[in-house]
Amino acid sequence: MKKKMMTLALAVAFTAGMVAVANSFTCDVKTVTGTTVTLECKADDTAKIEVGKPIKVSPNKKKGVEGC
Repeated sequence: MKKKMMTLALAVAFTAGMVAVANSFTCDVKTVTGTTVTLECKADDTAKIEVGKPIKVSPNKKKGVEGC
């Protein structure tokens, strides 16, 4: 019985963790002034962003050149 309860608790924890997964979308940088960056995103994506809420921005990574 104890094992079943532990398994159920872990399943609920993992399921709850999946709900908190962040949204991911692509925007274009329009201007950079000091510490202010202006982004242009699709209308569907802007509905996911709230004013004053912090967001994480990751620059595009350059792919390495493969070869000998």
